[in-house]
Amino acid sequence: MNASDGVHPDIFPRSFLKMRLYARLTAGFLMTALSLAAQTSPKLASTPPMGWNSWNWFAGKVTDKDIRAAADLMVSTGMRDAGYVYVNIDDTWEGKRDANGVIHSNEKFPDMKALADYVHSKGLKLGIYSSPGPLTCAKYEGSMGHEEQDAKTYAEWGIDFLKYDLCSFRQVMREKYPNDHDAQDKMMREAYEKMHQAILKTGRPMVYSLCQYGFDSVWQWGPEVGANMWRTTGDIKENYDRMMVIALSQAGLDKFAGPGHWNDPDMLEVGNGKLTHDENVTHMTMWAILASPLLAGNNLTKMTDDVKSILLNKEVIAIDQDKAGKQGNRVWAGEEMEIWSRHLADGSTALAIFNVGRDRNKMRGMTLHLKDVGFPNGAHARDVWAAKDLGRIKDTDVFEVPPHGAVLLKLTK
Repeated sequence: MNASDGVHPDIFPRSFLKMRLYARLTAGFLMTALSLAAQTSPKLASTPPMGWNSWNWFAGKVTDKDIRAAADLMVSTGMRDAGYVYVNIDDTWEGKRDANGVIHSNEKFPDMKALADYVHSKGLKLGIYSSPGPLTCAKYEGSMGHEEQDAKTYAEWGIDFLKYDLCSFRQVMREKYPNDHDAQDKMMREAYEKMHQAILKTGRPMVYSLCQYGFDSVWQWGPEVGANMWRTTGDIKENYDRMMVIALSQAGLDKFAGPGHWNDPDMLEVGNGKLTHDENVTHMTMWAILASPLLAGNNLTKMTDDVKSILLNKEVIAIDQDKAGKQGNRVWAGEEMEIWSRHLADGSTALAIFNVGRDRNKMRGMTLHLKDVGFPNGAHARDVWAAKDLGRIKDTDVFEVPPHGAVLLKLTK
C-alpha cells in the first residue's frame, strides 16, 4: 500500500498508476493556470459600469430593432468611446419555457444570440433582465426554480450583464414567512446567492446587478452574494425632486463601495422629462461624486447637443471612473446649499457645490470647507464643467450657483 495515496501497487497495474499521476499533474497545472489567470485578469466592474438601459425610454415596448438601433447610436454619438459599453435590455423580452424548462425570448426578440452577436460586433456588451421570483415586475417569466437553466441560457446567448429584480419574490417571501421579517430577508439573500452561483457555474463573466431597492441594507451584504452593484433606493423619476431625494440619501454609504462592488442610486435620467440643463448637470455631477454606475436611459435618436455634452463630458466621466474607486460623501449641508467631495487616485479631490434651492445662490454666509477636505491653506482649482483653470482659491471664495445647479471643482495642492 502506498501511504501517500492509498493505492496498492500489486493490485493496480503500472499503466493505471501512470494515468493517475498524469491526471494529478494535469489538474495541478490547470489549477495553477486558473489561479494565475484570476490574478492577472481585470476585475469585473473594477470601475462603475457604464452603458444604456432600455426601460426609462421604451419601458415595456422595447424590441430587437430598438436595441440594434441603440447599439448603432452608441457608436455614432461617441457614447461607446466615452465608456458607455453595456446595452441593457430591461423587462418584457421574456417568452415562455419549453418542455424542458428552458426560457425563450418572445416575438419581440426573435433571436437573442444573433442580437448579442450584433451588439458585440459594435464593440459593445449586452445586458438582460430577470427576477428571482416566478414573475418579473411586468408579469413576464421569472427565474425562480430555473436559475441554473437561465444562467446557462444567458451564457450561451452571450450575455454580459444581468439585472436581477426582486419583483414577485417579495410576495413569495411574505407567504413563506408572513410575520418574520428576518426570515424573509434571509430568504431574499439566499435567492440572490443562488443566481450568483448559477452565473459562476457558466464560466462566463457577467456583471451581476441587484435590484431590490435597498431592502435589508443591501450594501452590507451585496458583495457576499457576488453583486457587482446594488440599488440603494426605490425607482428614480424624470424630475429633479425625486432625483435629489435619491442622491442626498446616499450620504454615509461611501464605505460600502469600491472596485467590483458599487452602490447604485438607479439609472440616469439625463435628457428625460423636463429636467433643465442645470438639473441635468447636477444629476451627472452627483452620480460622478458617488462613483455611481452610469446607465443612461434617454432617447438616443433625439439626443440634443446639450444632453450629449453632459453625458459625454470626459472630465466628469474620469471622476466617476477614477481607479481608486472611493465613493464621495457629504461635507456640509445648509438649508439650500450642500458641499460634497470625493478623493481621487492622483491625490486630487473633486468638490461639488449643489444649490437645492429655487433661487440663484452666491454662497452668502458659507465657505468652501477646504480644510475639511484636506486643503487647509487653499488649493489650485479647475472648474470641471467650464473646463477652466481658476488658479489658486481660498476657503472664502464664492461661486454663483444657478437654481437646482451645481459647480464641480477639481482641487490639487
